[in-house]
Amino acid sequence: MRICAASVLALSYTASQISAFTPSRTHLTRVTQPTSASISSPFTALSSSPSSSSIDPATSDLYKRRPRPEYIPNRIPDPDYVRIFDTTLRDGEQSPGATLTSSEKLEIARNLAKLGVDIIEAGFPIASPDDFNAVKQIADVVGNEVYEDGYVPVIAGLSRANQKDIARAWDAVKGAVRPRIHTFIATSEIHMKSKLNKSPDEVVEIAVNAVKYAKELGCNDIEFSPEDAGRSDPQFLYRILAEVIKAGATTLNIPDTTGWNMPWEFGELIKMLRENVEGGDNVIFSTHCQNDLGLATANSLAGALNGARQLECTINGIGERAGNASLEEVVMSLALKGNEKFKGGPGSGKLYTAINPVYIMPTSKMVAEYTGMKCQPHKAIVGANAFQHESGIHQDGMIKDKSTYEIMTPESIGLMRGESQSGAGIVLGKHSGRNAVGTRLRELGYDLDMDRLNAVFDRFKEVAEKKKGGLDDDDLESLVADQSGSSNVLWKVTGLQVTTGLSGIPTATVKMMGPDGVERFVSATGTGPVDAVYKAIDQIMGVSVVLETYSMNSVNEGIEALASTRVVIVPKADGPNDSYKLDAQSGTLKERKFTGAGSDTDIITSSARAYVTALNKLLQWQMRRIEVSEKANGDSADGIGDAVPVKGEAPSVVMN
Repeated sequence: MRICAASVLALSYTASQISAFTPSRTHLTRVTQPTSASISSPFTALSSSPSSSSIDPATSDLYKRRPRPEYIPNRIPDPDYVRIFDTTLRDGEQSPGATLTSSEKLEIARNLAKLGVDIIEAGFPIASPDDFNAVKQIADVVGNEVYEDGYVPVIAGLSRANQKDIARAWDAVKGAVRPRIHTFIATSEIHMKSKLNKSPDEVVEIAVNAVKYAKELGCNDIEFSPEDAGRSDPQFLYRILAEVIKAGATTLNIPDTTGWNMPWEFGELIKMLRENVEGGDNVIFSTHCQNDLGLATANSLAGALNGARQLECTINGIGERAGNASLEEVVMSLALKGNEKFKGGPGSGKLYTAINPVYIMPTSKMVAEYTGMKCQPHKAIVGANAFQHESGIHQDGMIKDKSTYEIMTPESIGLMRGESQSGAGIVLGKHSGRNAVGTRLRELGYDLDMDRLNAVFDRFKEVAEKKKGGLDDDDLESLVADQSGSSNVLWKVTGLQVTTGLSGIPTATVKMMGPDGVERFVSATGTGPVDAVYKAIDQIMGVSVVLETYSMNSVNEGIEALASTRVVIVPKADGPNDSYKLDAQSGTLKERKFTGAGSDTDIITSSARAYVTALNKLLQWQMRRIEVSEKANGDSADGIGDAVPVKGEAPSVVMN
């Protein structure tokens, strides 16, 4: 395989298609008290663009981004500018099985800042101590990393409309340069009667008091959402929104919570609210559209057409039920069509964002890996087939002129395909060094720190020894996913032996290294080899969980293909590992789910790695939530079950 620069034709086409994304390259500086739109710092922390040595000169222009208007909470100086509000870390994480660790959330937040989103909704701080700490960490770190052009993302925390939630949210986000509180209460008749059991007057009073309390705490950037606005009485919306504006709200978010509206309905709702809400000229109107009918992106764009200047969305469109408006779809629609198809609202109708689209693909991959929620191949913009062409007619057109079937180039969204189909630049095998692996990972959009790179490289060497013909890009990306849960690992598998077949009982002997540095082993039987392995792991780690989902895929073709396993576990109710969290929408407690991924040429080893990764996430979350103490009767509280300590030996995998 070889890597080639994109053709001059492809680059000129890219430039013409994404002209909404222009000017200067910016750098990141860490500051504590920004004083103006042009902020200086004693030292440079990061760059919003890769180093010059890692950028192909042919694609360097793609890393330049357009300046954005000065940030004012309730006003945008340029009426054509559209703010992008990303809620991947809040609404996106509410997807079943998409639980993220604090370190994973921080990495995603940093990539969202590279992407250039205006607001990052970092979470729901009242849900749990871990959620609070994750939001606070993002506010204190990413919320204080200011680029030299003055850009720093707003960090928002969600809260219900009560003082306890709001105070908790404020404590989490107030360390950011630009903190925001986002509070909500339902306004549709069915929600007020069935869920809240409140009258309209009571709901108005609660909303007003919530906004006032947030302002009293010192927050001057307050977003208010009338939940289920898409099914609410417009006359009631006029009333409650006018009152929260008087109380101090700066952004009014209009959610189509159940994905009920058609684009023309939702667009008309935004228009009516802008024209009829008293004080509406002094706030930003926003959209938050769910995808229950597959219309979330269309409804968001209809909102923009009718004057909404903040659009809420998530990477890959993940979220509750059918998901949210997809950030990549919204952003690229505005990039390609915003200059001519959005006349009718305020301004000239030439809408634009300051998103740097070249970071879309790396961010999409990171979110997919960390949440375990892979995109369907035909997903717009970021799906595996989005830039694939199999039809002979299409292939002929692509050979003659890429613009015949591609309305944007893959390079424009960070997929550096070059001239080859896979985009691979070098052959990676057992003789490859760390620099070769690191270089290819950077080309694929993975900016790993040294510890993560070393972990991936160690796994790469293990697999490359077994796999003939080298590893391609899919193999390498699978290893990155395999190591996504490797930070602060408590337990790891160091040996594995399985006996199975048509006669006899499947038996597994598993050896693991615990957090105390001691190796232990256990033998167990099961209905099959994987079941036996998982039962042995449960005994060693002393956990009590239900395996909710188990899936395995071949990363590529051939007898030596890498196996990629993904599992979802749920702690058993009332067991020693119960892990309830508060749901932001329903207000009820529900068990957290934890995902794990593993890769290996051996399917049993791949399965064991995925399961242990999920269990480590569970144990890490519990360690952060409560302080574990030893029981009075002397039972062990270190997560070690019926395991026998052994002297350390080299890891082994044997199948009989």
